[in-house]
Amino acid sequence: MLNNDIFSHIILGIISFFSNFISALSGGGAGLIQLPALLFLGLPFSKALATHKVASVALGLGASIPHLKRRSLKINYAFLILISGIPGVLLGAYTSSILPSSFSTTLLGLLTLFLSFYSIKQKNLGSSNQKLSINKLRILIGSFGLFIIGFLNGYLSSGTGLFVTIWMIILFDLSFSVAVAYTLIFVGIFWNGIGAFSLGMTGNIIWDYIPVLILGSLLGGYLGAKFSIIKGTKFIKVVFELVSFSVGISLLVKGFL
Repeated sequence: MLNNDIFSHIILGIISFFSNFISALSGGGAGLIQLPALLFLGLPFSKALATHKVASVALGLGASIPHLKRRSLKINYAFLILISGIPGVLLGAYTSSILPSSFSTTLLGLLTLFLSFYSIKQKNLGSSNQKLSINKLRILIGSFGLFIIGFLNGYLSSGTGLFVTIWMIILFDLSFSVAVAYTLIFVGIFWNGIGAFSLGMTGNIIWDYIPVLILGSLLGGYLGAKFSIIKGTKFIKVVFELVSFSVGISLLVKGFL
């Protein structure tokens, strides 16, 4: 049953701050904690997902401030993420309304676990930041991969930020720190913003919870991004591996239930 008392708002604010702080470190995974918390408070899944999506945009806004101050982002990578991923997000959102998602959730869980194990095995993954030049082949491969990840973002709405982070690292040899910045800003604000808008059109957003969720997301995203910059790539890599493992297990459980 939905509970609107002050205590539930305080607890939700703390959960929002913690989940988004961790997400700002790893480049994804806020939904692992925040979404179940909304479900625990009695929201149906559709309403919990829509409300979480709105708050996830605030994560991107909060985390963008420390990263933009560093001036380490390039417009060509940003444009590639937006122009390739947004059509996938829109198609995925449409598909989610007509197709069941249990199989895809299970598959995404397995792939997310693979991300964790792959990162653990590749000791030097994300340790450089060479900013390789974008040739036609990289544009083609990068666009296709981002379109697929965008589709999963619109279709399943959780866990896909981690894939964008690792994709940018593998394809363009970015550091974890820089790749996470691209994910938080361009996936967090734009991809999730589109998802929030499309879900909001159905009237599923619980606006009573939005202020505390946004406050927790902004503060958690901002402080998490600042902390990640201070600690550096090696620390972010470890957090990424822990979060991707946890998200993978969570998605598998969700897929089998």
